[in-house]
Amino acid sequence: MSNQEFSYVNLPKKQALVLLGSILVVALCGIVYELIIGTVSSYLLGNSVYQFSLTIGFFMFAMGVGSYVSRFIGGNLVQAFVKIELILALIGGMCSISLFMLFPYAPWFYTVGMFTFISAIGLLVGLEIPILTRILSERSTTRESISDVLSLDYIGALVGSVAFPILLLPSLGLITSSFAIGLTNAVVALLNVFWLRDHLDNFTRMLGYVVGVIVLLFVLTLSASKVTSFAQDHLYFDRVVYRDQSQYQNLVVTNTWKKGDIRLFIDGHLQFAQADEYRYHEALVHPVLSWGSAPESVLILGGGDGLAVREVLKHSSVKRIDLVDLDPAMTQLGSQFAPLVRLNEDSMSSEILNVYNQDAFLFVKEATQTYDRIIIDFPDPHNEALSKLYSIEFYAMVSKILAQDGSLVTQSSSPFFAPHSYWTVAVTLEELFPQIVSYNTPIPSFGIWGFHLASKLPDGKLGPLPTGLRSLTPDTFAAARSFTDDLKPRRDLDVNSIFNPTIYERYSEDLSGY
Repeated sequence: MSNQEFSYVNLPKKQALVLLGSILVVALCGIVYELIIGTVSSYLLGNSVYQFSLTIGFFMFAMGVGSYVSRFIGGNLVQAFVKIELILALIGGMCSISLFMLFPYAPWFYTVGMFTFISAIGLLVGLEIPILTRILSERSTTRESISDVLSLDYIGALVGSVAFPILLLPSLGLITSSFAIGLTNAVVALLNVFWLRDHLDNFTRMLGYVVGVIVLLFVLTLSASKVTSFAQDHLYFDRVVYRDQSQYQNLVVTNTWKKGDIRLFIDGHLQFAQADEYRYHEALVHPVLSWGSAPESVLILGGGDGLAVREVLKHSSVKRIDLVDLDPAMTQLGSQFAPLVRLNEDSMSSEILNVYNQDAFLFVKEATQTYDRIIIDFPDPHNEALSKLYSIEFYAMVSKILAQDGSLVTQSSSPFFAPHSYWTVAVTLEELFPQIVSYNTPIPSFGIWGFHLASKLPDGKLGPLPTGLRSLTPDTFAAARSFTDDLKPRRDLDVNSIFNPTIYERYSEDLSGY
């Protein structure tokens, strides 16, 4: 044992408590960095299971490497711990903004940056725990120090994993959370510098390092809104005019400088463009509402932007519209954000509209009201949570609240870019409904887009359409039901189920080449 290591034998109790508290915070920060990287990757690349699995796996591997490397660190362990905390504060604090800035260049460039951050943060966290254990073992037995360190490490991980989705993400967002957690690491380093100053080789120099990092991260945290705006302007081609990080998702609205084309992005995925959204919403709404007898009650699942509601209101027979969208921030955007209110023609203030901010799966499961028509307007099944909303179990529950002569429609992604997932929807619906109508329409912002209409009527037909539509006519709908050879149906597909989410796998495979 070196003289420097021997100096920790008489570590006072208060100083030991500071180190024990540091362990809890270190674990908290480490798990939050991991969650931030996984969330950013899920937003930008989709496939959240894949992204979080890679993040967790490589993070744990890097921690193991760090733990092994710690055996080669000797000398002043307290000073080594402070330095590691400062490096972790800088790398972890900058990880979110750096990944957002890397993304527009090339997927491989982002992937390299992602694994670099995961490896560096995991390595540093893996270094800290053994070093703190060795310091504390000089005051108590190795068995007691390991027990204390691991207990606080697990508690800190629990606190961080709970605080991130409930407090940090909805209140601060990804970039601000990253800066704030980095600042937390730096403050831990500052606390250790003051309380353990007698164990540092050069107190003044270490204090200067710590103060410099704290000032940098504090300034970044205070200016996080501007930094976030810069990152989003860098990420999106057009000017960002609205941004909100809700408890559930990231909402961004952009606007072109000259054309006045507003666009909505959810978690980085385009939801609509003003220039051609009418083509999508006319195709989504009017075929199913004109199928069979005139409907009086309509359920819209998703569609918090109010654009589908706008189209439903063109049918005078409709007396009640229930809209279910999980996120209050989304429905507030549709009802309060002036450019969108103009676009949806203030449909969200309609007297016959009832808005429910609930999970659609649970709403359908518990609903007692029956509906003449049901419009399903969910995002593509790019993660496991959305996959269940395309499952046979979900469609079975929807069928139970559909009138005996009722019909439903669901957006089903692109039969060109995602043919296997598109036709998986058809195969799944065919298990429950006697008539399935598959159709597609070109939407410039998305390419060829597809829908499926499912009816309890085995021989239903398209009735009269409302007047004044810009795109949809009986002739264009007839043409939409025709699929060219490169879009032809695929029937060698499995039914999508909660227990076997094939559509999620199919969608990931379809888009892997784009």
